[in-house]
Amino acid sequence: MIVEILAIGTELLLGQIVNSNATRIGERLADAGLDHFLQTVVGDNEARIAAAIDASCSRADALIITGGLGPTKDDLTREAIARAAGVEMIFDADQEERLRERWTSSGRVMPESNLQQAERPLGSELIANPKGTAPGIRIRMADTWVFALPGVPAEMVPMLENSVIPFLRGDDDAAVVSRLLRTWGESESAIGERLGDLYDASTNPTIAFLASGGEIKIRITAKAATRDEASAMIDPIEATVRERLGKRIFGVDDETVEVVVLRMLEERGWTLGTAESATGGLIAGRITSVPGASRVFRGSVVSYATEVKESLLEVPGDLVAEHGVVSEPVAIAMAEGARGRLDANVVVAVTGSAGPDPQDQPVGTVVVSVVTPEGSQVRTLQLPGDRERVRTFASTAALQLLRMSLQGVDWGSR
Repeated sequence: MIVEILAIGTELLLGQIVNSNATRIGERLADAGLDHFLQTVVGDNEARIAAAIDASCSRADALIITGGLGPTKDDLTREAIARAAGVEMIFDADQEERLRERWTSSGRVMPESNLQQAERPLGSELIANPKGTAPGIRIRMADTWVFALPGVPAEMVPMLENSVIPFLRGDDDAAVVSRLLRTWGESESAIGERLGDLYDASTNPTIAFLASGGEIKIRITAKAATRDEASAMIDPIEATVRERLGKRIFGVDDETVEVVVLRMLEERGWTLGTAESATGGLIAGRITSVPGASRVFRGSVVSYATEVKESLLEVPGDLVAEHGVVSEPVAIAMAEGARGRLDANVVVAVTGSAGPDPQDQPVGTVVVSVVTPEGSQVRTLQLPGDRERVRTFASTAALQLLRMSLQGVDWGSR
């Protein structure tokens, strides 16, 4: 089955809101073993939405629409579906009753404009929305099933999971299992070359490559009668991938580098601190996003200004004068200074030139140092992209180099 996604909203076209719904839907379709080839974004215009629906219905077996089901005048998805289907809009008295009960139970008076959410195209069915007032819509248009869901992710996701995906899979009780292998240290193209023959031969299980935030992920997906059988199909492919990539693989599925690092530190009974300049606290933010980080994480010194590095982290001024603020000696001094200030066993420090204007070194130059009870290491990196990409890649690299230090890996040996 081929499924397309259509996102509605002028705010998406203007870049005011990120189309995260398409990502969530795409991931879930892949997990369910449903083919997904095209995503479209259309602004709040009934004619253009209807035209996009027509186009999708000429290509796909199913279309999932998000957005435009609210109670305001620019919520036009219901009308656009009716227009594309060539049917009239009807009023659903049962849905009106549900709306009024929901508002009454919350102790509020319902604006009459909300009755727009009790309208639906003739021949359609409403999809229950347990978390909001906007019901979804399901309608058959020629050979295509069309689903409309709210744009609010908290409402859309459970409706997708509970109503749309099971409907699309129908009587297919087969289990679809995916396993995500997380890697760092080599480019997507290099990983692709190492695993090219596996990719070319993959039908079931299939292999896909995903690049994000400086890491490369390999997703292996299998379909079988049961989850155990699907997992068993994945195992030999995973073993081959691990044999070829070795220590480049650092985690599986939800094992982010933050999770891995915190687990390793807790196993050793070591505490962690960060000293950040170019990354401005991004590393600390990623660490503290993990529940239970407080068992390990001591704190962070964001020493953005040179004088703060000197006064708070006790980086010698003559060291800065001799080597520059973006240098390996300064990175090591930052880590050592933070180790004392934070009373931490382990510290990762970052200094760099993120841009757009160079600082001491060319834009993209980032220096990472890690000190542990077993010693210290430092590396200078040249990272690509604009300011935010450099900062994101720098935080990833710092956490990965921290992981390698905790594993006893010599950074120069790879």
